Amino acid sequence: MKHDITDILRKYPSRSREDLIPILQDIQQKFGWLSKEAISQVGKYLGLPSAKVYGVATFYNQFRFYPKGRYHIQVCRGTACHVLGSANLLNDLQNILKIKAGETTKNRLFSLEVVACLGACGLAPVVVVNDQFYSKMDSTKIKVLVNSLKKQEVSVN
Repeated sequence: MKHDITDILRKYPSRSREDLIPILQDIQQKFGWLSKEAISQVGKYLGLPSAKVYGVATFYNQFRFYPKGRYHIQVCRGTACHVLGSANLLNDLQNILKIKAGETTKNRLFSLEVVACLGACGLAPVVVVNDQFYSKMDSTKIKVLVNSLKKQEVSVN
């Protein structure tokens, strides 16, 4: 990972603060998340404290600080989804997966993320798994979906 980050940093020879966000975007594009090691390395390269790099990164919703699971689940919390019960779906998922939003299961099978809006209000409440939309979700459908993903995984291995 360290060599790959160094390769990314070389694309930004000016070492300017203006390069911080593009560098972080490139790292996340390559690895899917920003590790502590990556944040530290970027800080050293740009002459910034790691806390400053982390502070900038946490300001933007696009950055992730944990590796995504094989099944990355996004729960929409936009207005329509909220009104139609997405808070309950989020609670159900947290209980089923035994993780909180922003975390990945220990086996890296599932990760859970809350998003502000997925732009599918007519299908609310919406859950997305690896870019596939599931509409009009409820507690029963969430359990069935997670169980089917688990079974899919067992049949693959």
